[in-house]
Amino acid sequence: MAVTVENLDKLERKITLTLPIEQIQSEVDARLKKLARTVKMDGFRPGKVPVGVVAQRYGYSVQYEVVNDKVGEAFAQAVQEADLRVAGAPSITEKEEAPEGMLAFDAVFEVYPEVKLGDLTTVEVEKVVADVSEEAIDRTIEILRKQRRTFAQRPLDAAAQDGDRVTVDFEGKIDGEPFEGGRAEGFQFIIGDGQMLKEFEDAVRGMKVGESKTFPLNFPADYHGAEVAGKTADFLVTVKKIEAAHLPEVNEAFAKSLGIEDGSVEGLRADIRKNLEREVKFRLQARNKKAVLDAVVSVAELDLPKASVKAEIDRLADRARAELKQRGVKDADKAPIPDEIFRPQAEQRVRLGLVVAELVKANQLHATPEQVRAHVEELASSYERPEEVVRWYYSDPRRLAEVEAVVIENNVSDFVLSKAKVQEKAIGFDELMAQQG
Repeated sequence: MAVTVENLDKLERKITLTLPIEQIQSEVDARLKKLARTVKMDGFRPGKVPVGVVAQRYGYSVQYEVVNDKVGEAFAQAVQEADLRVAGAPSITEKEEAPEGMLAFDAVFEVYPEVKLGDLTTVEVEKVVADVSEEAIDRTIEILRKQRRTFAQRPLDAAAQDGDRVTVDFEGKIDGEPFEGGRAEGFQFIIGDGQMLKEFEDAVRGMKVGESKTFPLNFPADYHGAEVAGKTADFLVTVKKIEAAHLPEVNEAFAKSLGIEDGSVEGLRADIRKNLEREVKFRLQARNKKAVLDAVVSVAELDLPKASVKAEIDRLADRARAELKQRGVKDADKAPIPDEIFRPQAEQRVRLGLVVAELVKANQLHATPEQVRAHVEELASSYERPEEVVRWYYSDPRRLAEVEAVVIENNVSDFVLSKAKVQEKAIGFDELMAQQG
């Protein structure tokens, strides 16, 4: 059939769909007859309900269902014949006027835009590089030692210092009133590990067993406990026990406890280097990928489908409500969140997705099965039983799709870097690792 497409806006289109009433009625009759064979109604045996009775009760809903189905089929056929890529669901309304014996509907929808990619040879990208130093390996070993430390009680006259595990009783009050979570007995923490707020650690440092102290503590404005955030509490703390930490020696026993079969310190350092280099690789990829994609988007020209942006806003809002619910916020799932809060982020995500898709299509940058497999195996290599992790990824199409998306982005990043003006910048291991994952 000939399809007439009316342009309403940059990306908005309208198609008029017509359906023969006779065809719709025929389908309604067929579905009612089928329904009569299975429907159960008082006063009739199963399968013996007259079609007329079924039509009286279910006719409207069946007709509504048939019209929806037929309009959907007609819309899908029309956009296929017009070679249109539809963005989002169409808005379909019935027309008051229609040819005799027909129903007519207007379908208003958006199409995906034409994406004009800029000249990649003019794009400037800063590519960061980093190495795993011997100092980084040393610090990792120290972390592993701390994770396996043991504690022994200090003499009663010894003062608490950094690295000690202290057992305390404490009670806090705000304006003279106790508050939830402000009191504990036999509470343990390690001074200097950051488990407690700095003012609390500073107060306990230097105290001895049996000593008590009262001190003020200012809760940060962004403290996770909303009821005390930004307020000042007076704490009374009593030290019950002080234990000094003992770190294991870096020797054969230590290496074997970490899964190094030959027990050599050299083998331990090599294993740590391998793990750190894998982590550095992933972090460099993520940082450089972001720089590449931001640069590519900045030189691309395209209009954004409103439907796609709205869908992304809704997804971000749903995620925000889920996070609020996890924090214990009451009725978080009903929290009103204005669209404008997420609009810039949503628009950037939609823009990025369209540009990446165009780059992939234009340059055949799809992820190959071999690339996906290699990435999964690299992710699994840091686990004790890599083969089980590989099976876990391949057992769920959604997990595998996430890996495929990462590989595609890596392909795009590598392709752009091969064309763009690249300026390499060396950064320190610590700076790279300090970034949020």
